[in-house]
Amino acid sequence: MTSDTQDQMDAEGEPRLRRSIGTTQLALYALGSMVGSGIYGLIGKTAGQAGSAVWLSFLVALFAALLTSLSYASLGSRYPRAGGAAYVTERAFGIPVLSFTIGLALVASGLTSVATQSKIFAAILADITGLEALPPTVIAVGFLLILGGIVFRGIRESMWINVVCTLMEVSGLLLVIASGLSYWGTVDYFETPADRADTAFAVIVLQASVLAFFAFIGFEDAINVAEECKNPARTIPAGLIIATLAAAVLYVAVAITSVSVVPWQALAEAPSPLTEVMKRSAPSVPSGLMTFIALFSVANTALVNYVTASRLIYGMSDQGLLPKGLGRVHTIRRTPHIAIAALLAVLLLLVVSGSIADLAAATVLLLLIVFIAVNAALVVLKRRPGEAPGQFEVPLFLPIAGMAVCAALLLTRLSSLEWRAPALAGLILLASVGLFAALRSARPDPQ
Repeated sequence: MTSDTQDQMDAEGEPRLRRSIGTTQLALYALGSMVGSGIYGLIGKTAGQAGSAVWLSFLVALFAALLTSLSYASLGSRYPRAGGAAYVTERAFGIPVLSFTIGLALVASGLTSVATQSKIFAAILADITGLEALPPTVIAVGFLLILGGIVFRGIRESMWINVVCTLMEVSGLLLVIASGLSYWGTVDYFETPADRADTAFAVIVLQASVLAFFAFIGFEDAINVAEECKNPARTIPAGLIIATLAAAVLYVAVAITSVSVVPWQALAEAPSPLTEVMKRSAPSVPSGLMTFIALFSVANTALVNYVTASRLIYGMSDQGLLPKGLGRVHTIRRTPHIAIAALLAVLLLLVVSGSIADLAAATVLLLLIVFIAVNAALVVLKRRPGEAPGQFEVPLFLPIAGMAVCAALLLTRLSSLEWRAPALAGLILLASVGLFAALRSARPDPQ
């Protein structure tokens, strides 16, 4: 048997995932997930809270996100496994129900993101092409079927589509920055809302940074394709750090440009903030260009989350947390085809069943819980005697600080939501525990 054949098969002769992702592709994978789900929609809402100081809120959010991103980078260097957070929490705490719940929370987050993006994609596509007569659900279902086909086709194909979409997203942001660069320096970049004059400047910036933090969510997706990375011990840390810092530079520059071109009050009210910026700074540019770019952004976010969720299920199956069949890899395509098909069935059900807004809000809470668990896992593993270090290590205080920041963000987020989203998050956790118990009881005794 050749070394190439051995690389394609596991110890039992079953096909393995294909290693084809380099540092640049991984960085674009993480960056595409962050940019797609963040700045295009959050810049207006964040400006409404921080005023012209919105750029400073993104800098504070970078600090908060970088703490957990560095923890993920260190863990990816130590344990390049597809299970990601589920694997490291199992290794750290040895509590299968905790690992199962963490993994399922991430799968739920990915599912709701893909379902939400499919509906947004349908609405944008109908607006661009004039297909208003076609029900949005039909367009969303068609989008999901195509997406499922791409993810099944292979990681190389998924990554190249991701590269194209991410470059489109970044080009849109660079266009915004370039068109409004001449406006820089024309406003007071420390102006805050007048109705918050009694609130300290630092508090206003910090409160807005809670919202800005969610523009960085997406870095956690990178670790779940670890088994498809070339030299993952180096690729994962480098890709994560490059993606997080690149997103920060883009976000701060876009924030400064936006409030320079459009008064922050108008920016907060605009249904599409960056489109409004382009209308004022570059009126000769077709108004539909940003909408067209948004289509790529939405599709990219859905693609990344679909790939991530399928690899999570694959990894959890490999750990014995989910049925073995869900971890099967297609002999030719080298993708977890059973997991991909199972996810597609759930996604179609979510899209056809109706609104998922509360579910999306609930899974954001679950993500913060996952971040706390991952930081805690790194603390435990770093302190454990005999645990082999990775090629990228961080000081112990970083994951501890990451835990504290994520806990503060979770409490702040809880206080700003109605009861439905937190209750739904609690139900998802309880359902995960129930499903774990059911799977364990159905498993035959090893006699």
